Amino acid sequence: MYKRILLAYDGSDAGQKALLDCGELAQWSQSEIFLVAVMPSAMSFVGLEGGVYDVELEEREKKKYQAVLEDGLRRLSERGWAAKGEVVVGEAIDEITKYARKVDANLIVVGHKHLDSWAARWWRGSISGALIEHAPCSVLVTITH
Repeated sequence: MYKRILLAYDGSDAGQKALLDCGELAQWSQSEIFLVAVMPSAMSFVGLEGGVYDVELEEREKKKYQAVLEDGLRRLSERGWAAKGEVVVGEAIDEITKYARKVDANLIVVGHKHLDSWAARWWRGSISGALIEHAPCSVLVTITH
């Protein structure tokens, strides 16, 4: 069974549902829980047109992602589930799979919200779909509508 579960947490409704599902699964299987919040790299803030690197913007983003992570850890703790977590910087799929290898995860849990239109699905892409292709272990995708 799964003994080390990694939750890719972003604080969204889908992420919060995944958090609860992850906690229940970890409790049932007596697993360790790890949370990871992925902050886009500083170059993602600059844009394709170019621009100037903004240290203050990066600091605000770091604080935002740290708050998201702490919120997830707090929610788990309130339900009696212990977890460790970290904010990482980079592309979501790369960083989640790298962190899964780092903690030797048996399962990655990620939330997913169904989008209404095909255009929205195409434009946004699917982290959960891409993660399945690159993950070093099983992936559980929790769905919200």
